[in-house]
Amino acid sequence: MRDPLPLGIFGGTFDPVHVGHLRLAEEASETLGLSGVRWIPAGQPKHREAPQVTPAHRLQMVRLATAGNPLFSVDPAEVESGEASFTVPTLERLREKFGQRQPLILLLGADAYAGLNTWHRWQEIFSFAHLAVAHRPGYPVNADTLPAPLAEEHRQRYAPEPATLAAAGAGIITTFAMTPLTISATHIRQILAQGQSPRYLLTQPVIDYIDLHHLYRNNDGS
Repeated sequence: MRDPLPLGIFGGTFDPVHVGHLRLAEEASETLGLSGVRWIPAGQPKHREAPQVTPAHRLQMVRLATAGNPLFSVDPAEVESGEASFTVPTLERLREKFGQRQPLILLLGADAYAGLNTWHRWQEIFSFAHLAVAHRPGYPVNADTLPAPLAEEHRQRYAPEPATLAAAGAGIITTFAMTPLTISATHIRQILAQGQSPRYLLTQPVIDYIDLHHLYRNNDGS
């Protein structure tokens, strides 16, 4: 029986979702040979400050931003649950849905990966998924710069060839270089709060949605 192609898992607050997020998912799909990317907006994330706008708004913006790409799908479960969002329970749910043979790849940026050891039940993540870490070209992820517990996991699990991800369902760490885009949701929120244009940082459907609902203006997240 042919091994299934890996499925990318891309979670985050997406407050708001921007072209940097989209480019990471696109380049991960190509570099890692993914069957698709499942976007999972966080409902109530616990490892960072509360998002500025409601989960329902963030979910809808992700749906709008990803609608034109057949490789992208949106998973609303964390938003609809109304409970605190943690990575391991989400991966447990996905593993039950897709079975043990399906390779699941959690997509992370290098900054998020460097703080992985602060996440709830972080070492259990490797039982449910591979990790693929995006980094700037010429600046690969180096175990020597990671916190000690994570550095040890990185050394033991790292595989430089993405093709190895399809051979198992979980447990491998790999990296990939992506186009460097200095874009942050924090900066975009500042631009919007000041009444400046976010054009070319966000997709037009997301801009239109933000304008329609008056989001990110005067801290209005309703």
